[in-house]
Amino acid sequence: MKTIIAEKPSVAREIARIVGATKREDGYFLGSGYAVTWAYGHLVQLTMPEGYGIHGFVREHLPILPDTFTLQPRHTKTEKGYKPEPSVVTQIRIVGRLFNESEQIIVATDAGREGELIFRYLYSYLDCRTPFVRLWISSLTDKAIREGLRHLEAGNRYDRLYHAAKARSEADWLVGINATQAMSIAAGRGTYSLGRVQTPTLAMVCARYWENRRFTPEAFWQVHLSTDGTGEQTVKFSSVEKWKEKSPAEHIYNKVKAQPSLLVTKVECKEKVEDTPLLYDLTTLQNEANAKHGFTAEKTLKIAQKLYEKKLITYPRTGSRYIPEDVFDEIPKLLAFLGGYPEWIGKVPRKDRLTRRSVDGSKVTDHHALLVTGEKPLFLSKEDNTVYQMIAGRMVEAFSDKCVKELTTVTALSGEAEFAAKGCVIRQTGWRAVLGEDSEEQILPGWKSGETLSVCGVSLTEGKTKPKPLHTEATLLSAMETAGKDVEDEEVRQAMKECGIGTPATRAAIIETLFARGYVQRCKKSLVPTEKGLALYSVVKEMRIADAALTGEWERELARIERGEKEVSAFHGEIERYTTEITAELLSCDKIFGHKPSGCTCPKCGKGQMQFYGKVVRCDNPECGLPVFRQKANRDLKDEEIRELLTTGKTSLLKGFKSKQGKSFDAVIAFDADYNTVFVFPEVKNKGKYSQKRK
Repeated sequence: MKTIIAEKPSVAREIARIVGATKREDGYFLGSGYAVTWAYGHLVQLTMPEGYGIHGFVREHLPILPDTFTLQPRHTKTEKGYKPEPSVVTQIRIVGRLFNESEQIIVATDAGREGELIFRYLYSYLDCRTPFVRLWISSLTDKAIREGLRHLEAGNRYDRLYHAAKARSEADWLVGINATQAMSIAAGRGTYSLGRVQTPTLAMVCARYWENRRFTPEAFWQVHLSTDGTGEQTVKFSSVEKWKEKSPAEHIYNKVKAQPSLLVTKVECKEKVEDTPLLYDLTTLQNEANAKHGFTAEKTLKIAQKLYEKKLITYPRTGSRYIPEDVFDEIPKLLAFLGGYPEWIGKVPRKDRLTRRSVDGSKVTDHHALLVTGEKPLFLSKEDNTVYQMIAGRMVEAFSDKCVKELTTVTALSGEAEFAAKGCVIRQTGWRAVLGEDSEEQILPGWKSGETLSVCGVSLTEGKTKPKPLHTEATLLSAMETAGKDVEDEEVRQAMKECGIGTPATRAAIIETLFARGYVQRCKKSLVPTEKGLALYSVVKEMRIADAALTGEWERELARIERGEKEVSAFHGEIERYTTEITAELLSCDKIFGHKPSGCTCPKCGKGQMQFYGKVVRCDNPECGLPVFRQKANRDLKDEEIRELLTTGKTSLLKGFKSKQGKSFDAVIAFDADYNTVFVFPEVKNKGKYSQKRK
């Protein structure tokens, strides 16, 4: 008997059907000489500190550096601590029996670093000796599975991939466990989770937040004028210069009004070719699904995984936007398939004119770019269909013609100032016609240099410079993907060029982790750091653990391990040394989290005493923990103001608050019925009544 192990039950079901294992048993399928079983992601994980006899967060135990890492069944958090998941323990037992009864194991976990680790950890935990081979496929179509089973690869071919995956896993454990414990000990209260990927990601959110909030808008003025165009159309010219002071702008405005003519000095025409977009990888799909449809990265990944398991698309957890030559050979057939659906009729390019921009086998990593498979998309939900159509549409775009535009810039003089107008004529719509995204044309008359135009309207406008907006999930995903572009070290920058921080498969989970840890919250589409997130950022922002370059250094070394150029032991030693450094660095931050008594009893529980920390006042009763944050609307409450709030339930009228629009206001800070702080505003007519606004 041969045992095939897949990563998920749904994948196992498809493989079982192909090999004839049709009899359903508890935890596997059986038939035709095969047992087809499955994992639930990572059935086995690295043992937590408790497994090495270390309980709780104790300064003297740090750093925790196991001599040898051990494995344990996946645990889940309960009221009494972390316990093994019963279903996981049962499945491990079933898999172990099948492995031992088999002459050969066929590894069908996802073809990539994590998929390899899922199997190898399980194989190691079971102390299995049964030989294994590898099934390496990029889609779950019957054809792909059958082809993969005919060309099984030797298991040891992927040993280096496993060594790199294992080294990454152990390094993340060392840094994550020790940094989290050290930071939490230094804080003196609560748990502050840190990690190689989540901490620089949080740093991106916080840095952008402070850049946005501390931005000071600057006014500028610009003069605009209009002249007759073609037919009834008018053409708008704008001053090339934007003035920081109003007076020179007014001077030009008055000059133009007094002499309403415009002398054309230059007419420049040039052709602009817009290449077709590359095919989707997972990150780009998540990015655009968030920007266009408001889907979270996690939601898009779940939908894509569902479509993959329904055999409708190729493997979704890919970081490549390219396909190799042999896959390109299948593209005409796939496009013809799409051309049979109403939304794509007349939009699919001819097979003899397919653009090859997305065809480059040298840029394909573990898996090629996302494609539809040619299976009919039946009975899809609205959201599932949205993602499927995005992938299909991008395929049609990627192989269509380029978009060609003719851009015209007319420069002219009036009133001692230079003005410019821009025109655009689309010569070939190309790929932009697929989704109806062809740009609007702005046709300029055939003006020549030296020609004088009459001005029919003049205006002076005031504008203000704007800060970079807060991150959304879409922009954060892009920032994670391109995190290495500003790294100074050339080798590290190159290591990060194709990966950034995190992987396409993990970035969504990292963002969700920031929400789960209470570091970040959604405000409409924007990602806003919480007080807890900002407090952590203030401590770690200058440390390497918050620097994306650390991930780049790891990726460079892991790539060397995969190529056989570096020993795992050498990498492990480097990580242990860094772990020791970051642990000591974080433990020394305890003064930042120092606290002092407020002298006030907690107004909520009546038992604990309120303690002053840096940015928060908190009840020391563990069952309560009432927080009162010091900063309100860009103003820090003074100690005496907080004491007044704690003892009377409200403050006196306070001045100096600022709204998000930068406007100053006065208000009382008070507790509501749930002991949340709210703004209380005196009524306009000053009748002694107040209005409230939650803060």
